[in-house]
Amino acid sequence: MATPLSIAIVGAGMGGLASAAALRRVGVDVSVYEQASQFARLGAGIQIGCNAMQVLRGVGLEARLRSQSFYPRSWNNRDWKTGEVKFDMIFGESAERKFGAPYLLAHRGDLHAALASAVPDEHLKLSHKLVGLDETGDGVRLSFANGVTAVADAVIGADGIHSVVRDILFATSPVHFTGRIAYRTTYPAALLRGEKIDDCTKWWGEDRHIVIYYVKPDRSEIYLVTSQPEPEFRIESWSAKGDVRELRKAFAGFDRQVEQVLAACPDVHKWAIVDRNALERWGEGKVTLLGDACHPMTPYMAQGAAMAIEDAAVLSRCLDGVERDGVANAFRRFEATRKQRTARIQQTSRANTWLSGKTDTDWVYGYDAWTVPLAA
Repeated sequence: MATPLSIAIVGAGMGGLASAAALRRVGVDVSVYEQASQFARLGAGIQIGCNAMQVLRGVGLEARLRSQSFYPRSWNNRDWKTGEVKFDMIFGESAERKFGAPYLLAHRGDLHAALASAVPDEHLKLSHKLVGLDETGDGVRLSFANGVTAVADAVIGADGIHSVVRDILFATSPVHFTGRIAYRTTYPAALLRGEKIDDCTKWWGEDRHIVIYYVKPDRSEIYLVTSQPEPEFRIESWSAKGDVRELRKAFAGFDRQVEQVLAACPDVHKWAIVDRNALERWGEGKVTLLGDACHPMTPYMAQGAAMAIEDAAVLSRCLDGVERDGVANAFRRFEATRKQRTARIQQTSRANTWLSGKTDTDWVYGYDAWTVPLAA
């Protein structure tokens, strides 16, 4: 029997772990290298679209995610001041029937932990910061800052918007600061002292917005995230703290529900929203990029992680049954299958008008990465 294909995945975020889980299904031997020394449950929510749920179902995580996440009636879009409904995207059972999978709202840490549970510990190597890649006779050699080296038949760079793999492969343009910042946090809904909020609402202001939703099935935890102009701010850390009083000031005069949620908010993280143009090519030989490393998304469609998760499923299909000498072609096929969709989502998200009025959502939520035709 031939030895299985060995693939090194750089980055244990959503895309890296989803790739490891999907590739293991088709018999690929994976090792995931992550620079962090441990995973932290950051205060952030995540929307798991029906399209991402199709993939997560395929890697056996649906039951776990349903039990830990909130099942919203809709994603409602309202005017910041009058509360008037601009567009109410109904989810729940009707969307599940239509798109074939549920739409869930989760804590980002819960989704990440679910994906990590699909990859056995011995395949996950923490505290491994990539510093070099070299193609050799027997594959690709990876060098890490801790002095370790490893060789694999191929490499997947799933290491995010500041991808080291991408920077090794291509001279890429620096990230573009959008001049906008986001505040975000999760906190116990008990702090609202019995006040109810809607399941999931985006309040559209003139130059800013705020999204608020529950992240637990029993409505015990809520999440908020904003976007507003602040051209001077440059910190991209997920853990940098913001001033909650500044946040309240920025949304003064918004609908009463917004003011209640912000009044009860104990503390908040703040980060700069950055953007980067899509790459012309996603890979080179036996190395490919995936997710934010090659097509980073602004957060306005809640589809960034979903695109990386879709990538994982399509990539596993392209590599199914492929021998070592077929890897480079499989990587090109993956890119050709995914490029048009990710570019369209990137452009749509950047415009930040998604669901602000009547919207055709079928092309986004109805996509099934397990069955979509692969490029020739």
